[in-house]
Amino acid sequence: MMLLERYIAGWRAQDANAILATLTPDCVVIESFGPVYRGHAWVEQWVSTWLAENGCVLDWTIHDLQSLGDLEIVEWTFHYTLRGEERTFDGATIAKLRDGKISYLREYATTDPLYDWRGEWKSI
Repeated sequence: MMLLERYIAGWRAQDANAILATLTPDCVVIESFGPVYRGHAWVEQWVSTWLAENGCVLDWTIHDLQSLGDLEIVEWTFHYTLRGEERTFDGATIAKLRDGKISYLREYATTDPLYDWRGEWKSI
């Protein structure tokens, strides 16, 4: 199992220790909407806060996962609840690896549902 698969599995299981086990102690994790978590202590606090606010990963489906030496890239669909709201969005993650763990992880998210373009823009 690749590191990003293990990281995602930790979130699915709501297991902070499993998440932290995939990250270097000095990791940098950047969420798609802006927050940056530097190091295990901040990641652990983020996970604890998210779970305390009734955050729950309902599904995190991996569509494509690639490994390029010290780089892993994954495309996914994230389905979750947080503070009583259920949401789903598509995204991608780029992870840089060092010493067998993730040292840098950056997530990107789509801003609208995907659709096949047929000559007209649905939204911009």
